[in-house]
Amino acid sequence: MPRRRSVSCRVVNVQRGRGLCFLGDIHGQFVDLLRLFDLGGYPPASTYIFLGDYVDRGKQSLETICLLLAYKLKYPDNIYLLRGNHEDAKINRVYGFYDECKRRFNVRLWKIFCDCFNCLPMAALIDDKVLCMHGGLSPELNSLDQIKDIERPTEIPDYGLLCDLLWSDPSPDTEGWGESDRGVSCTFGADKLVEFLDKNDLDLVCRAHQVVEDGYEFFAERRLVTIFSAPNYCGEFDNAGALLSIDESLMCSFQILKPNETGAPHSRKPLPNKTPKGENA
Repeated sequence: MPRRRSVSCRVVNVQRGRGLCFLGDIHGQFVDLLRLFDLGGYPPASTYIFLGDYVDRGKQSLETICLLLAYKLKYPDNIYLLRGNHEDAKINRVYGFYDECKRRFNVRLWKIFCDCFNCLPMAALIDDKVLCMHGGLSPELNSLDQIKDIERPTEIPDYGLLCDLLWSDPSPDTEGWGESDRGVSCTFGADKLVEFLDKNDLDLVCRAHQVVEDGYEFFAERRLVTIFSAPNYCGEFDNAGALLSIDESLMCSFQILKPNETGAPHSRKPLPNKTPKGENA
């Protein structure tokens, strides 16, 4: 049977008067996901771009991915799920999701989820100006058409464009391309980021993949933003989780879930913290 071609870069336009919400790594922290929905509003009242890494590390990966997939089925135009590096059988076999599926249900369920993960898109383009992915740029990436031409379903290779989209990191200490401490993919400097954005007439890269103390962090004079949405990550980091909102004029604002708030019982009361675009991370 011939493989069905499915575009790997989703094109999403900001709806007038509504805007978009962006969330980074969740990693099975289901209660914190509910708190983030409290902040931004539950679908379909708000439209979400999730940047990947739904499973592993946390204790409730199954609840997390099942809720997100249920929302995707119910409100397909109000939730977009991008693929993270942990939506890969080679990774989540080791870092918790396989064990959770086996303990609570069976290995067959894990395999079904891995088939699902192989179908997730790698990137999203917002109003032709904001490029979203889990990781970052690649030395092989010159144009957006290269992402659009990636066929799904697909597994994640150990190197190359697809690997880099899910694994690479920006680095203030790098000029050009550098080696990654992860042992996978690469790092890229501000010069390569600006070169790519200008060449493709883009304003911003929005990505996840790295724990950042305040839940968000800018890079290269605000041409890239990292969003991490799992506060008190693994119970080991004292980081906040962030939700990014972009309005129809493409202005950014942030709402913050502080780590010391994650242990309280879940409530429907939104947290008041909101950080304007001009404030330092």
